[in-house]
Amino acid sequence: MLNRIIARIPLAYVFRRLLIAIPTMLAIITVAFFMMRAAPGGPFSADRKLPPETERAIAAKYGLDDPLLVQYGKYLGDVVRGDFGPSFKIKDKDVSELIADGLPISLTIGSLSMLLAVIVGGGLGILAGLRQNSAADYSVMGVSMFGISIPTFVTGPILLLIFALGLHWFSAGGLGFPPRLSPHNLTLPVITLALPQIAIISRLMRASMIETMRMPHIRTARSKGLAERKVIFSHALPSAILPLVSYVGPATARVLTGSVVVEKVFGLPGMGSYFVDGAINRDYTLVMGAIIIYASLIILLNLLADVLYAVLDPKVKYD
Repeated sequence: MLNRIIARIPLAYVFRRLLIAIPTMLAIITVAFFMMRAAPGGPFSADRKLPPETERAIAAKYGLDDPLLVQYGKYLGDVVRGDFGPSFKIKDKDVSELIADGLPISLTIGSLSMLLAVIVGGGLGILAGLRQNSAADYSVMGVSMFGISIPTFVTGPILLLIFALGLHWFSAGGLGFPPRLSPHNLTLPVITLALPQIAIISRLMRASMIETMRMPHIRTARSKGLAERKVIFSHALPSAILPLVSYVGPATARVLTGSVVVEKVFGLPGMGSYFVDGAINRDYTLVMGAIIIYASLIILLNLLADVLYAVLDPKVKYD
């Protein structure tokens, strides 16, 4: 079984996509670098006015007195070596250290949110698709519209007020001291981030399930006298789940990059919080490091979704 799965992986396609990712990342780094430098102000413009000689010394220390193209060339060389440089605003911290601190938190929240969304949203979508135009179907679609319509910066504070400040079931923010990723600290952020995805996935799975149940191979399976449970789980679900696979890859990337609001609402020291603080403070290297990490995740997750699609559906060929 494992050998057949491995044999379906389009290795040549994966290699081509990885090669294409190199100029893509170069373009992203280039655009982000020059856009950051074109924005008004700088890393030290918000501080109190410094003597000219002090400003020159700071600029020389961080290489900000070099021509812009020289700065770009040096930064690109450092990135190739895996060095994102020092943070301009957080003393004695390299961007790599900040990413190492914040990325696991963002990945944990995003992964748990997508897992919850796939399980709950997929289950609700299957239920609604199998019982089209029933009370269950209308209920699922009503709840999904509710989830899509209300943004996370509204649901987050509401959940905080009810379950943290009101009922005291969960933490009101942060990771505690010492910091730890526990259900008490992560439940509300995960649910807040998962709710819109549950709504979207349930609608997607419902539509796919309805379409699949009307396909010829389902009628053939039923005509052979197979039990309805076997028809659904052995014949319908493998086909109905394919659109979900295509959606989950990019959606996971969006959830990881879209956790900025949730991390700020719940006071979590993740990548999103660092990115927002870096953008406000014009911390060039910190913002650039976050952009590179996020762009890499988006590229890799999209590639993973395409590969999974080919593995699950033998009819898909990436020639």
